[in-house]
Amino acid sequence: MNSLNYKNKHTIVTGCYSGIGHAVARELLAQGAQVHGIDLRRPELPLQGFQRVDLTDLDALGPLAVDLPGQVDALFNCAGLGPSHQDDSVITVNFLATRVLTELVVPRMRPGGAIASVASIGGAAWPAHVTELLDFLSLATPAEALAWYRVNSGLFPNAYSFSKEAICVWTRQQATVLIERGIRINCTSPGATRTPMLDEIENKLPTFSGIDNITRPIGRCSTPEEQAWPLLLLNSELFSYVNGAELAVDGGGAALATVNKPE
Repeated sequence: MNSLNYKNKHTIVTGCYSGIGHAVARELLAQGAQVHGIDLRRPELPLQGFQRVDLTDLDALGPLAVDLPGQVDALFNCAGLGPSHQDDSVITVNFLATRVLTELVVPRMRPGGAIASVASIGGAAWPAHVTELLDFLSLATPAEALAWYRVNSGLFPNAYSFSKEAICVWTRQQATVLIERGIRINCTSPGATRTPMLDEIENKLPTFSGIDNITRPIGRCSTPEEQAWPLLLLNSELFSYVNGAELAVDGGGAALATVNKPE
């Protein structure tokens, strides 16, 4: 018995070439799903479909919709850029492309469909910025959103963290809207994960002091597979009553930050 019930389901995975997205695509294929991938490079996986897209080019997403599956059961938004990239690119890929692509896919989803996005523990400060983030989310176009960030970047000097905070609040916002169509949306907030993005952070950011603090209390990075399974569960029928959730997949880091009192 396939308890996750992905057999023959039509799924889309962004960022499928490496890291968490690659692990998600591979596990879906093992579950018998039909997987359509979106990335700059095609992974060596037997995908049912693939589109090579640069997600910093939002204008490319409209034509992409023509070749998306006509019916989509689950969308996995896994594509992302790390903090060493330019601010506009980070916000565009990590949030704006996620929002635009989701809006293109939702009309292809029937009741029972589900969406799971990858946020980050780097977005944990979102509760302190809800008012500003809702203002950002209210903007109709990506150009307006980027202009808003440039004006308000003093409040959010880390574009990577801002993009992940936006994912967390947008997920909650959309959960109240999409459920009227029978579609659920959730996100995960991974801790340090041994992916090419983490390697890039360690190599390119001279101020990066290592992962010892962000891997507490578990004492190690996760594997991409340890991040993939929670995403599969969130989009599965087993989690049919879970909607608008942000699931910390960080080895207890968020728990430690909550209970540790400043000395």
